[in-house]
Amino acid sequence: MNSCTSLVRYAAIVLFLFRETPGEAVDLAGAVIVYPSTFSGPEKKAVQMLAEEAEKRLKVLWPSTTVWPSSNGPVIAVCTRALFPDFAPDYAKALAESPNSKGPEGFQISVKRGATHNLVLVVGNDSRGVLFGVGRLLREMRLQSGRASVADDLEIAAAPKYALRGHQLGYRPKSNTYDAWDLPVWEQYFRDLAVFGCNSIELIPPRSDDAANSPHFPRPPMEMMAGMSRIADSYGLDVWVWYPAMDPDYSNPKTVESALNEWGEVFAKLPRIDDVFVPGGDPGHTRPKFLMALLEKQTENLHRYHPNARMWISPQGFDQAWMDEFLDMLKREQPAWLSGLVFGPQVRLSLARLRELAPRQYPIRLYPDITHSRQCEFPVPDWDVAYAVTEARECINPRPEDEAIIFRKMQSDTIGFVTYSEGCNDDVNKIIWNALGWDPEQYVADILREYSRYFIGDRFTETFAEGLLALENNWRGQLLANGGVEKTLAHFQALEKEASPADLRNWRFQQALFRAYYDASVRERLISETEFEGKATDVLRRLAGTDTLDAMAQAEDQLKAQAVSTNDTRILLLGEALFQSIGMQLSVEKYKALAVDRGASLDTLDYPLNNRGWLRDRFAKIRKLPSEEDRREAIKGILDWTNPGPGGFYDDLGNPVKEPHLVRGPGFRDDPAAVVSPRADFEEEDEPTGAGRVARRMSWIDHEESLYDAPLQMHYSALDDKASYKIRAVYGGDDFEHKIRLVANEGIEIHPFIAKPYPIEPIEFAIPSGAIKNGELLLTWSGEPGLGGNGRTCQVSEVWLIRDGPPVKH
Repeated sequence: MNSCTSLVRYAAIVLFLFRETPGEAVDLAGAVIVYPSTFSGPEKKAVQMLAEEAEKRLKVLWPSTTVWPSSNGPVIAVCTRALFPDFAPDYAKALAESPNSKGPEGFQISVKRGATHNLVLVVGNDSRGVLFGVGRLLREMRLQSGRASVADDLEIAAAPKYALRGHQLGYRPKSNTYDAWDLPVWEQYFRDLAVFGCNSIELIPPRSDDAANSPHFPRPPMEMMAGMSRIADSYGLDVWVWYPAMDPDYSNPKTVESALNEWGEVFAKLPRIDDVFVPGGDPGHTRPKFLMALLEKQTENLHRYHPNARMWISPQGFDQAWMDEFLDMLKREQPAWLSGLVFGPQVRLSLARLRELAPRQYPIRLYPDITHSRQCEFPVPDWDVAYAVTEARECINPRPEDEAIIFRKMQSDTIGFVTYSEGCNDDVNKIIWNALGWDPEQYVADILREYSRYFIGDRFTETFAEGLLALENNWRGQLLANGGVEKTLAHFQALEKEASPADLRNWRFQQALFRAYYDASVRERLISETEFEGKATDVLRRLAGTDTLDAMAQAEDQLKAQAVSTNDTRILLLGEALFQSIGMQLSVEKYKALAVDRGASLDTLDYPLNNRGWLRDRFAKIRKLPSEEDRREAIKGILDWTNPGPGGFYDDLGNPVKEPHLVRGPGFRDDPAAVVSPRADFEEEDEPTGAGRVARRMSWIDHEESLYDAPLQMHYSALDDKASYKIRAVYGGDDFEHKIRLVANEGIEIHPFIAKPYPIEPIEFAIPSGAIKNGELLLTWSGEPGLGGNGRTCQVSEVWLIRDGPPVKH
């Protein structure tokens, strides 16, 4: 276990050991819920939620009444601040409003022991205060079959730090889960999020960048969208609509007219819309002056059906020219129809810079990507390539500590957030954002305890929370060296043995089990496949000098060995369980997931974790060489692949333990969006050739990249100023459309902007005379300046700095 992982685990243990203990328990098993007869619809819905969610755990339905009960049993009184003096005059002075609960959505909870009965008071400042007060009480109570209690010293006064706390919940084929949900499932999920402080949900219209239909849809998209809006309204939650401008030419009046009609039909059918957010890109690609003109008309269109709804826009995908035009329009025109800006993925400015340049009258809402693990806004830092190619982009990804870092670094210049989500794979992350949006000072471990107690069960409060932290730690550092993966599996296997049949049907429990088994399977296969490749390499070293054809044949025999994990059967069973319990689509063929990179982790469970594919392709080429000497030299090139020769250096960029010369910058903790820091990312797609497809080396799958105009740099010291050097590089990644440039030190050009070779192959360049001074060399790569899109242009996989030697043949 590396030192970083050890430190994280130690910190987690400390938080669990030194936690506050509740007071004595007040029995609530026979409670009655009482509330004012004048409660509004959303307030009554909060009372209903309290009774029904308690019943699911308690197996007893608490009666609800608007008349104070005459019996001596426990009472849970739910009220608004305005109605409280008349509703509960005996307690009005005792529960004067606390400074900590002032403001919209605030609440107080107080337990009062009495001579005849015990009372729990939940008093909200407004309707949402009632909802969130009820949610907090549900999180604080100990509920299990036949037993309910709360600490007798419970006194809570709270109000949210951030006004906006929401999540995008799009019913569309691209989702890895949501397209299988019907309205009762959606209502339950809205409740689950509201219990932890969510006040907004964001819907997606029937036409976006998705297919029009899904094999999982239980009802048509427009009908579902209206139903989801209706449910959110019944709880008093805000309804946002993410509405991409998909048409190709909004400078055409006919296109604008068609869009007004299309959007108007959607607006008319939704019972509630509070805000509409139009992304500037991903998807959509419209010049700002035409997009702004469209949205001014769409705002009028929106107000025909929802007079108080607001319009928001993001500069996602804008190149520098469009960004300049957009900001200039905001400053010059200051459009009154525009309510605010959204900062999300693919914005080429930092959040702080956008806040600095945009007029202050426009608030900024965050749109953080919490659902993806690679090729995204916040990739898992220094993820092992074995995880990246198996668990892939949209896997079950509890990242509690990482999400807290992202939140605390990104949130300060905003009014709050509506996260980007494409399924319940990021469920833990949603709760972390909800909780921190309410109180940014909360400990992650405490949030996980509440998550575990509420969703899994009181007896799992500590152990399941510890397991979630352990799952995140599974992804820290080099997988081959991370023995904690097996400990995490053993931890969850112990929970599995303790679990009841109902626990085993709980999709949140199933997700954590799936990840624990999956992580262990990947590590088990990685160890085996690394050993297989080592044996193949040993064969080549031993025999290539005598008979190259026989050496390659025997090496291929070693590479044919297939590692099968002892955990794979359990993983497949859990995949089926998740499809049945919550509609997760973990396979394209079996469960009709949209694509492998849309959470279909079962389809990549056996992805190669060594270089066998690349080696077989190399062997096929080498066999065609005309002489034994040529074949022997080519095999030597394979065996010496990472050897830079005497006085040289080799870096496998993207592998955090094999890139000593990378200039890392602030790193994830201080720069989670990689505004100025390089970051590791991945692309495993095989390369096309005239004869078919060629597999990538594992060292080509990972790479380091810098975003937009930020440089990617490597620094060398203690070089020989008098020697000549050359650089060999592999330009990998997923962007071969744009060009890349390399300079040394103070702008000495090593090569101008060039297209990266495709199919991938190493390329070499001489280091110009005089570039090395006092033994120092700084290499700086840059992509084409001013680009928009995702900004992932400057991507480098391998670098050799070679001293005074002829090129190594490959």
